[in-house]
Amino acid sequence: MNILGISAFYHDSAAALIRDGEIIAAAQEERFTRKKHDANFPVNAVRYCLAEGGVHEGQLDAVAFYDKPINKFNRILETYLTVAPNGLQSFMMAVPIWLKQKLWIPLDIELALEKCGMRAPKDMYFPEHHESHAASAFYPSPYESAAILTLDGVGEWATSTLGRGRGNKIEIIKELRFPHSLGMLYSAFTYFTGFKVNSGEYKLMGLAPYGQPKYTQVILDNLLDLKEDGSFRLNMDYFGYLDRLTMTNEKFDGLFGGPPRKAESEISEREMDIAASIQKVTEEIVMRMARHAHQVTGEKDLCLAGGVALNCVANGRLLREGPFEDIWIQPAAGDAGGALGAALLVWHMVHDKPRTAGGKRDKMKGAYLGPSFTDDEIQAFLDSRGYVYRKLSDAEWAPTVAKLMAEEKVVGLLQGRMEFGPRALGGRSIIGDARSAKMQSVMNLKIKYRESFRPFAPTCLVEKVGDYFELDRPSPYMLLVAQVRRDRCKGIEESKTLNIRERINQVRSDIPAITHVDYSARVQTVSREDNARYHDLIKAFDALTGYGVIINTSFNVRGEPIVCTPEDAYRCFMRTEMDCLVLNSFVLEKGAQPPWKDSADWKSEYVLD
Repeated sequence: MNILGISAFYHDSAAALIRDGEIIAAAQEERFTRKKHDANFPVNAVRYCLAEGGVHEGQLDAVAFYDKPINKFNRILETYLTVAPNGLQSFMMAVPIWLKQKLWIPLDIELALEKCGMRAPKDMYFPEHHESHAASAFYPSPYESAAILTLDGVGEWATSTLGRGRGNKIEIIKELRFPHSLGMLYSAFTYFTGFKVNSGEYKLMGLAPYGQPKYTQVILDNLLDLKEDGSFRLNMDYFGYLDRLTMTNEKFDGLFGGPPRKAESEISEREMDIAASIQKVTEEIVMRMARHAHQVTGEKDLCLAGGVALNCVANGRLLREGPFEDIWIQPAAGDAGGALGAALLVWHMVHDKPRTAGGKRDKMKGAYLGPSFTDDEIQAFLDSRGYVYRKLSDAEWAPTVAKLMAEEKVVGLLQGRMEFGPRALGGRSIIGDARSAKMQSVMNLKIKYRESFRPFAPTCLVEKVGDYFELDRPSPYMLLVAQVRRDRCKGIEESKTLNIRERINQVRSDIPAITHVDYSARVQTVSREDNARYHDLIKAFDALTGYGVIINTSFNVRGEPIVCTPEDAYRCFMRTEMDCLVLNSFVLEKGAQPPWKDSADWKSEYVLD
């Protein structure tokens, strides 16, 4: 049985294909259209998934959409009626889009499938938004039973849910409802500190260690009434997302000493302290919700999904401080993962198909669920354009690329299947030497063209993770923050007179390129089972340097989606100061390439995140 899952029309549209309960393919629409967080119906992702699975006319059995559009529309109408006559401008912008597009999902599905040369199946399903999140968290997890927490901005009405998964069944036990939302709260501070909502939340998290949580009590006293079980009510007097086009209002400004920071302006100590404060509040809410979930379900393991589950600092604290023995986070935790969850929900809940979990390995296949390209396809592309390359044998590949990194070269890496979710995990990555004191600055300013304060993540051999980090288990999806081992760190005399760039460039450990200002790192571990070639590369780097850890960031520039094709990768390679490009077996040196012809202002193609 082939089941196609779809998410669309909010952000991070995606498609996923499930066959007899196995995840065959999944991808975000942005990777094909090159429009970051593309919210349009995922025609290209649907086409890819069906092609990857070899699904032809008459072979698609069901389609599952990740939420109930009519319920969401009812919530929007009810909200506008509640705040009327305020919110008229927002109402006039939103309702026509709903009437023209978002209420016609079945028709969109039919049209998309027609473009792929097939008729829509008779069975279409519309689970609730947070049911899809819960399914994406539990069904691929390694647990036979587990508690489930989903946390995001909002679905239909729910903003967070507490549930339980057992065998092939999921039960939602409790929910927090709009407008009281942890995702909206965090996004309000994302907006206030000058970053883009639904895109820049991870910047706020990365900024937090630079500040002091001076505003924590201000937030708790004025903005929300937080209960012991993690539920809360927001004081809507301070927020604008119900009745205007901004997340916060003038009363919010008064709490934090002035208006929101303007995008791209200098980041002040105020923004750093605000980031530290809301991060602390977020962690406290997550911890309280988790303790309550543990009490209610009695489960020893926890599954997480929803956009807030991408807050890897909170995840790391949750793992360290309990109360659960282990946690598993869906790598595509945001709306993209809803497509996968919806399809799995139909297989297990609607068709009552059994589920098995071995307790160790999950079913996500390392999140390598997107397109791949053969050496023949890549060579044909390179030859057709006259690009200069060297083809490596399997035996040469890992030692050669490892040597490039050891020489402090910045390497763009495209190999195997593209990752599903927001993290690059060695399939579409920019990699370098974690030992280099200059690598963090070089990658931020000359490769990614992004803010200098933003940290980079390490990829570590799973068998050696304890040698570098205070972490005793795998972290394959870069969703846990852990401290760098103390014996690798050196004390730094912090100075308020230093700007952000100067502070981040201070050498804090023997792997400075991935050590954040609070001596933490967002860790990815890699095993041969998940990605043999990437593991072999880091093992070769270990043999050469004595370090089984490298720096890994997504293969893109700021505002651009992660690259998908060899053409995307080559374009990004030539537009930046990257030194080398590795496309499967082929190595390309920047200096050997023909002159690159590009538009005068190519950066304007991408909307800054």
